[in-house]
Amino acid sequence: MKTVMILGGTKGVGNEILKSCLAKGYNVSFCGRDERKGKEIIQNSEDKKKLYFHKIDLTTIDGIEAYYDKTVNRFGKIDALIIYSGITPVASITETNEETFDTVFNVNLKAPYFLLKHVLKSMKKNQSGSIVFFGSAHMDYGQEDRTAYALTKSSLYTLSNHIAHHYAKYGIRSNYLVMGWTNTEGEINLREEEGESENELKNRAKDIIPMGRMLNPKDPVPAVMYFISDSSAMTTGSLIRITGGEYI
Repeated sequence: MKTVMILGGTKGVGNEILKSCLAKGYNVSFCGRDERKGKEIIQNSEDKKKLYFHKIDLTTIDGIEAYYDKTVNRFGKIDALIIYSGITPVASITETNEETFDTVFNVNLKAPYFLLKHVLKSMKKNQSGSIVFFGSAHMDYGQEDRTAYALTKSSLYTLSNHIAHHYAKYGIRSNYLVMGWTNTEGEINLREEEGESENELKNRAKDIIPMGRMLNPKDPVPAVMYFISDSSAMTTGSLIRITGGEYI
């Protein structure tokens, strides 16, 4: 039985991955700031024994090692790590303050880096493992008002390739999934703060995305499940774009 650890998992695509993993019979460790939401997910599940939630604030790394330790204590090992959590502050270079810069780098890059520090030790011991990074089309150069976010996503791509190259000898695989414009809760909330409704967002997006619509939270899940599975045993260092044809 596989154990999947998710950096995130309480909402959006991360939660859809959690559901798909449970459907496969996998154990799932997930995390987030909202303890009420985490407990609610477990309470509403028919597979409570296969779930572990860890409350954590990813703006610091204080709880990272504890999240790893408790996952291993609960399930014995980690077969796959999904790096999903991230934030997308709206700020160009000329508008970015230090607090915004530090926060996006802490959540999007520093927290995954130090979680990997621990998870890779476990995977090396087991001589196997699959890591899936959630990337973005912003990784290439990004929109003008997403500068810090773009930098974190390009850095994660470098980190994915670094692991793929240096840890293949331990049976560890690492792949990068470029997720396109998706109607997650975070995206909808961000646009509503800017005065744009969900319907207005979708109507605008359909004229921009070549395939005619935004992604929904389920669209990237099949690719993630493939990377987790033994069917991708020889797949590492890859980049897959699930963007509806949209590129920045």
